[in-house]
Amino acid sequence: MRRFLALLLSVIMLMSVVSIAGAAEITNLRTYELSSAEVETWNVHYSQAARDLNVLCNLIDGLLTHNSKGAIVPNAAKEYSSPDGGVTWVFTLNEGMKWVDKDGNEKADVVAEDWLWGLEWVLNFAKNDSLNVSMPAEMIVGANDYYEYTKAMAYGVEPGTKLADDAVLSEEGIAAAKALGLDKFLEMVGIKVDGNDIIYTCLAPLPYFPSVGTYNCLYPLSGKFLEEVGVDGYRAITWDKLWYSGPYTVTQYVHQNEKILTKTPNYWNADNVKLFDTVTIKMVEDTNKAYSLFETGELDHVTLNQSQLDTIYKNPSNPWHNYLSECRPTKYSIHYHWVYDVKNEDGTPDDNWNKAIANLAFRQSMLYGLDLTSYLARTNAINPLSCMNYAYTGNGVSVTSDGTDYTKLVLDELGYDYGNRDSFNRYDAEKGAALKKQAMEELSAVGVTFPVELKYYIKGDNQVAKDTADVLTQMFSDYLGDDYIKVVTKTYVTSSTNEVIKPQLGCMYVTGWGADFADPINFLGQETYGDPQAYFSIHISQINKATDEKLIADYKEFTRLTEEAKVIYDDIDARYAALAKAEAFFVEHAFVIPAYYNISWQLTSINPYSQVYASYGMQAYRYVDWETNSDVYTTADIEAFADEYYK
Repeated sequence: MRRFLALLLSVIMLMSVVSIAGAAEITNLRTYELSSAEVETWNVHYSQAARDLNVLCNLIDGLLTHNSKGAIVPNAAKEYSSPDGGVTWVFTLNEGMKWVDKDGNEKADVVAEDWLWGLEWVLNFAKNDSLNVSMPAEMIVGANDYYEYTKAMAYGVEPGTKLADDAVLSEEGIAAAKALGLDKFLEMVGIKVDGNDIIYTCLAPLPYFPSVGTYNCLYPLSGKFLEEVGVDGYRAITWDKLWYSGPYTVTQYVHQNEKILTKTPNYWNADNVKLFDTVTIKMVEDTNKAYSLFETGELDHVTLNQSQLDTIYKNPSNPWHNYLSECRPTKYSIHYHWVYDVKNEDGTPDDNWNKAIANLAFRQSMLYGLDLTSYLARTNAINPLSCMNYAYTGNGVSVTSDGTDYTKLVLDELGYDYGNRDSFNRYDAEKGAALKKQAMEELSAVGVTFPVELKYYIKGDNQVAKDTADVLTQMFSDYLGDDYIKVVTKTYVTSSTNEVIKPQLGCMYVTGWGADFADPINFLGQETYGDPQAYFSIHISQINKATDEKLIADYKEFTRLTEEAKVIYDDIDARYAALAKAEAFFVEHAFVIPAYYNISWQLTSINPYSQVYASYGMQAYRYVDWETNSDVYTTADIEAFADEYYK
């Protein structure tokens, strides 16, 4: 049908713009994800990955959510307040919420105690490793103490004992920690319930604490469900055994094929929100496949890659030319993330790369010597420089008391011209060349051979990823020279995590991070040295395994600046100024290279200005209150929506 529509439009395009006013709303949404973004866990407390949380946010209701303007609004909690200026926060739950199975059969009431079990799970090292610990540990009284208590128990040592580098987990200790209920947790941690009220006590006045209520570290876990499936059962929970409390349940799941979310029967908030009957999420190998499915009417929207966008945009006679619209920015700040302890495929160290990436001049030569414009065009071929990203923290996460975005403080510290959008103005050819010369001299002296191989992995069946890798390779070649760095593209089959990241085979990953709550520490805290809760340090950069003394000293200095800044609670402007200095140090030392924001182009039957929108949290993929049209919106339609939205 859609292909027929496209042919028809090509005939009448020059005569008029086709109106879609009055077309029916979509009741069964058809959307998609790339196969590389398949769900890896159905345990909402155990994940820090968008691939999981973009689905799970529809299945379980957290305390708060966002609306289309980005404002925090009630969800499971109907109201919240602080009686003492931000130290104590009280969330009052709605009545009538239920836990159900995948078929909508009622299992139990949702009660305040479920939030005790949820936080205990997060903070219990034996149950949840260290995932999602950093936020409550840095905010809630006693949370870090309980985490350390369970960690010591798991290692079979006394609490407060400094663990040796070769410390080994104790099977008896792990079993004992897994067996913990709520008694010790409530004794140590600043959380309690009073009827329908959940009361958190913070370490200091934290005006941004309610924003944490949108994230999974404060999600509920039914004690009755935990009793039914057990600790190990919940750790490895599957979609068909999960208990649901959100607007949708999963009624069908075929790995790497599709998942179907179905409107929860008798959903507690059904009278106040608009839901689809079903949401079908198809898994596709790349955006070429997604575009094909869109053209045949099997998807209700598609984000366009560079080739597709060029084809449509540059040809006014193309049937989709007048239907293009620019997507709203996602919350993710995307970076080139270095790995500091890379292995060869036989498990031996890649000494050549490890020595090179430890060198400051080598990293800075890439920071200043690469013009990323051609790479940005892979995301936005029409307006690539709109995607420019010079800071590590994402835009819109935090503002000062006078409304200044925090990232401006960072760019001021760096001396960057953040207002110039005419060129990729971080690029400095002369500076890049000088740093390259310096790096080659310093690295040659310690036995590094050139060109240094940068191993970059993509999914083998993803043609768009291959095309992007080719652009990346050419960019390095054009600006830094084949005599210096050679990008070597390698492939994995199914899971980048299991096949590449865990065995430490890649030299660089293109990674995005979105804030989980409204404070910059959520970005910087993922990168600190020696912190078991720092996601990127532990799972991506492997900085704690690096051996270069200068590199380690610089990382420790960044960590010191961050640790000192994050305990400034009484003056939000002083806090952000100190964090900006730490972030500027991080960027200037090119520990990562800030790359871009995801602002792409699309064809869509969804009004993007009706969707949940936020620069932090995990709520953006909630399929709630969306405005849709069974026909595709025109460019003019989307512009009208934007005008009304910003009015």
